[in-house]
Amino acid sequence: MSFLLALSDLHIGYPENREIVERIRPRTTSDWLLVPGDISEKAADIEWALGLLASRFEKVVWAPGNHDLWTHPSDPDQIRGVERYERLVKSCRELGVVTPEDPYPIWIGPEGPVTVAPLLLLYDYTYRMPGVTTKAEALRRAHAAGVVCTDEMLLHPDPYPSIDAWCQARLDETERRLGELPPGTATILVNHYPLVRDPTFVLRYPEFAIWCGTERTADWHLRFNARTVVYGHLHIPRTTWYDGVRFEEVSLGYPREWGPRAAPPGVLRQILPSPA
Repeated sequence: MSFLLALSDLHIGYPENREIVERIRPRTTSDWLLVPGDISEKAADIEWALGLLASRFEKVVWAPGNHDLWTHPSDPDQIRGVERYERLVKSCRELGVVTPEDPYPIWIGPEGPVTVAPLLLLYDYTYRMPGVTTKAEALRRAHAAGVVCTDEMLLHPDPYPSIDAWCQARLDETERRLGELPPGTATILVNHYPLVRDPTFVLRYPEFAIWCGTERTADWHLRFNARTVVYGHLHIPRTTWYDGVRFEEVSLGYPREWGPRAAPPGVLRQILPSPA
């Protein structure tokens, strides 16, 4: 029996995390691995990690995270926005890694065929604090609380005028593609951000939620017949259920986060077959 496994937010700029990635192995020779983003801020590191994993797993599926799309001052490759994303997609194709720009692969297990859909959706500042109705006010409140996502400095939307404009374009295109799947198609939706807002309610700093997704995907797990939604970004690994659909947050996270936990870091989450 083969397994569909997942781990996100590898952040291999930390030596401890890089060592964990070097130790990752499949359970069987036919396992697939889902990687919902935030491998590194450097393009060369992303390519190294995905190349290593692709050499070990039958198939690797990547959905980009915000860190993957940053133009970081330490990265020799200073391309920005869509051009950076397209460069990473090209590298993935050379490595045999599936991206959101490729045909969705079909994983066949004991529960039947499932279409695995990696997504790039970004966020549009709609996960706002109660009573806040505009992006500008949400950002003002976040700044006043001392909460500022580094995306505001390093995640560039070029050629779009803003991240939320890029988000809207990605939502339109992805909604079209998912809508073209045959009726009744079971899916695994793989996105860096949660598709529903509920997981953000446990954030230590609730103002940070505006950088964590979009209200437009609130019903996608139902509309597109998701067997499971796999995501990261929050660095709060756990299993939750919404409308009877399993949501898996599969982050490794930073060493300061996983270090105090009792569970060993870097254990791959089993997505399918469904755990008991």
